[in-house]
Amino acid sequence: MKSKNNKLPKVAYFCMEYGLHEEFKIYSGGLGILAGDYMKAAKDGSYPMVGIGILWRQGYTRQTIDQNGKPCDSFHEYSYDSLEDTGIEVKVRIRGRQVTCKVWLCQNYGNVPLYLLDTNHPDNADRFITGQLYGWFSEERIAQEMVLGIGGVKVLKALGYTPDIYHFNEGHAVFAGIELIRDLMDNDGLSFKDALSKVRKKIVFTTHTPVDAGNEVHEHELLQYMGAYNGLTFGQMLKLGGDPFNMTVAGLRLSYKANAVAQLHGKTAKKMWKNVDDACDIIAITNGVHNGTWQDESIKSAYEAETDLWIPHIEAKRKMIYEISKRNFVNLDENVLTIGFARRAAPYKRSDFIFRKKDIIEPLLKEKKLQLIFSGKAHPNDLTGKEIVSTLYKMSEKYPGSVVFIQDYDMNIGKLLTRGCDVWLNNPIRPMEASGTSGMKAAMNGVLNLSILDGWWPEGCKHGKNGWQIGDGYEGKDQDNVDLKSLYEVLLEEVIPTYYEKRSKWVDMMRESIKMSMWNFSAARMIEEYYEELYPKVSKESRSKK
Repeated sequence: MKSKNNKLPKVAYFCMEYGLHEEFKIYSGGLGILAGDYMKAAKDGSYPMVGIGILWRQGYTRQTIDQNGKPCDSFHEYSYDSLEDTGIEVKVRIRGRQVTCKVWLCQNYGNVPLYLLDTNHPDNADRFITGQLYGWFSEERIAQEMVLGIGGVKVLKALGYTPDIYHFNEGHAVFAGIELIRDLMDNDGLSFKDALSKVRKKIVFTTHTPVDAGNEVHEHELLQYMGAYNGLTFGQMLKLGGDPFNMTVAGLRLSYKANAVAQLHGKTAKKMWKNVDDACDIIAITNGVHNGTWQDESIKSAYEAETDLWIPHIEAKRKMIYEISKRNFVNLDENVLTIGFARRAAPYKRSDFIFRKKDIIEPLLKEKKLQLIFSGKAHPNDLTGKEIVSTLYKMSEKYPGSVVFIQDYDMNIGKLLTRGCDVWLNNPIRPMEASGTSGMKAAMNGVLNLSILDGWWPEGCKHGKNGWQIGDGYEGKDQDNVDLKSLYEVLLEEVIPTYYEKRSKWVDMMRESIKMSMWNFSAARMIEEYYEELYPKVSKESRSKK
């Protein structure tokens, strides 16, 4: 593998967050966990790659429920003594002041080298730029993205690491492209047009959410004030990101090629960005998850030995139930069908969808035919998301012993639920789910997906064989009612009868679920496709110019 990979392009992977372990709180959710899994897959496969990120001193919010049933945010100071001090410091000019960024190295979690920038430095007036992940408001967000992008490029130079490819995971890293253009203009005397042309041959871009809020825009006046133009003119920045400056649009115009994160998302993204002039081509490479992190070892062993999967499944379910009893003082029943739902609180995910018809769901809960476990966080400034969390918490109070809401969702809770539940529910408004990797984690553990045909699930679902689909992929008028009718029909007529009356079929479906997901939806498959479909042409063309 290593001799082969010596010929592969060297990649610098930029991301705002990385979910490597629950103890290392520099992630918020799916984007970061994907990046963490990618770093681990690169290490497993000996791929030539480094990561660039930020050391968030206060991490993402710790979100609990107060006495009024409302989400309450708190931010804690974390220290990470296991990180290596590289001795490198770089400077980024922000708001007219030079900000010193210390650089730490993390390779503690079976990952390729990950370099993390940290502004908590005694020379800085702005020590907490890298304080809270996605914290505060527009000025701080731009400052953080300047540290990631501009600072990240400077870190690579200081390390003597010359990438063949700069991979921007989401638009947060766009300022790295602007720094590369500035460097060619200032030091090589290139025009903006020629510098952009040269830079584009070395940048690829992953676009994620089809939701507008996930695609950042900034006013040009604010970018100028912050120093984000970085030597470029208004006209040049306008050419890259439009007005207002759209980070995703800039990513598409800075890159040789971009990718969406599922096959359906590829179609959605192409449609969404079709009117962007001079955008790169968007291909689809479906996300994957790191098996070693997310798949229960006992489940994996039983699957590979072709022994009874039910035994390790029940053990995982008991572990989950025990942890819930400690956290929530609720004793769930291991013999009752248990459905899990754990995601960021966003309206399109329809977290409370299953409760919409009380006359159907209430008897199932009161008669103990069904248990529901929820978890998730809302962004601290997202009042709508917080109302969603409050609604789920109220349901846990309304149906004690049958509905549980686990506070302060993190990777540990994610592991417990995607291993210990019987069914994994996903009911977004199609086509707004870009990928939905939690369902892949569940599938690897024989936890059967019950999902709208959105994100990754159209690629994996064989209805009644390895899980169930909700609806037929309908998009349009009265979509909520169409989807809800199908959800209840499948739950009542297929899921519940199979669980209680056809245990052998259920276990067969578990085996098929694992078989379907172990490679097809692994991070190992994903990174292989990145090197085959996204990286090689960039590397070949960029190297020919050297």
